[in-house]
Amino acid sequence: MIRALKYRDAVAQGRVLGELLAAHIDRVHAGPLPSMIVPVPLAQPRFQTRGYNQAIELAGIVARRLQIPLRTDLAVRLRHTREQADLKRDQRRKNVRGAFAIAAAVNAEHVAIIDDVVTTGSTANELARVLKRAGARRVELWAVAKAGRK
Repeated sequence: MIRALKYRDAVAQGRVLGELLAAHIDRVHAGPLPSMIVPVPLAQPRFQTRGYNQAIELAGIVARRLQIPLRTDLAVRLRHTREQADLKRDQRRKNVRGAFAIAAAVNAEHVAIIDDVVTTGSTANELARVLKRAGARRVELWAVAKAGRK
């Protein structure tokens, strides 16, 4: 389902996966929920090729279901990076270093990043780093799947 969402324009799969992710978070999340959701942004060339951002598709469902504000305008990808799936762990960190910026002050102490798949966590770590620099104190990562490490 994730591959179909990501590579075969199956946006309907995103709705199903988003519902499943929201139900899981609602069921197992300990403590207060974050006050903001930020999907991992895509670089413009990849967005133009796909026509959508799969993380936004997932995040929209989760945000509505859990009643948490969604900020699709806050995080921006500064540059096009290589596809992470093709890279080894050390290459992934280097690939995304400096790839993100925050467009405005983060008016939330507790933020959730949403992505489709996490492998090494390099993308999420880099995005969390810039979110914290912009004012977030706590950043969680919510993803549909965890892949094996490369």
